[in-house]
Amino acid sequence: MEPIYRYFVQPQINTETKTVFGYELLMKQLTPDGWRLPASFSAIDSQIVADLLVETTKVLSPKVRYCSVNVNREQLMTTSIASAITKSQEQIYPTRLVVELTEDDGPQKYSVQDLIPQLKKFLNQGMELSLDDVGTGDNYYQGIQDLLPMVSEIKFALQNFHQDFSDPVIQRKIHFWRAITEEYGLRLVLEGIEDHADSQLSKKLGIKLKQGYYFSKPRLLKLPQDTFSD
Repeated sequence: MEPIYRYFVQPQINTETKTVFGYELLMKQLTPDGWRLPASFSAIDSQIVADLLVETTKVLSPKVRYCSVNVNREQLMTTSIASAITKSQEQIYPTRLVVELTEDDGPQKYSVQDLIPQLKKFLNQGMELSLDDVGTGDNYYQGIQDLLPMVSEIKFALQNFHQDFSDPVIQRKIHFWRAITEEYGLRLVLEGIEDHADSQLSKKLGIKLKQGYYFSKPRLLKLPQDTFSD
């Protein structure tokens, strides 16, 4: 039996205006134990990813300004996935597709310079670029510095760190990335907001764009032919 993959949708909240400004698509796999993250995104057949992305964006209501999809460097350089991203942007216009470049490292290594031509194609087709999980994996400042003039958004994920949000070390990291967004005129989205205390602390730090279980867990976005539940 072929594995079943679907995208789950999690809203991104502007707590200043108390509105949903975008949705992030998170791919999961149906297992005997329920929906789980795939063991390796790079191991999924690229055509499966491409077809699912096109089907998903076809049914996604264009009621928000942004719809974000996670793509690692290897997927970005895969022709079928790149074509599906382009087709998805055409389908959800005037909603803007945001390509979130993750820190997930595939089997094949690609440098920033390798990525730039493909990223420029996306930008020319009206998409935006987001750098996900900054401060971890491939997305440390030194590794993404050349991409900053091209991006519209960076995302800092609290869940990627062992320290608690109240830890001064984490807050210094957020201050650093907030300074980067101000320098380049970017959006900063803080991920991993789990409770009211997290939301209040992020407000004190001047963060208004947030994502996390405190607002909503990712929810299954069913396709027309689906009969299973989440």
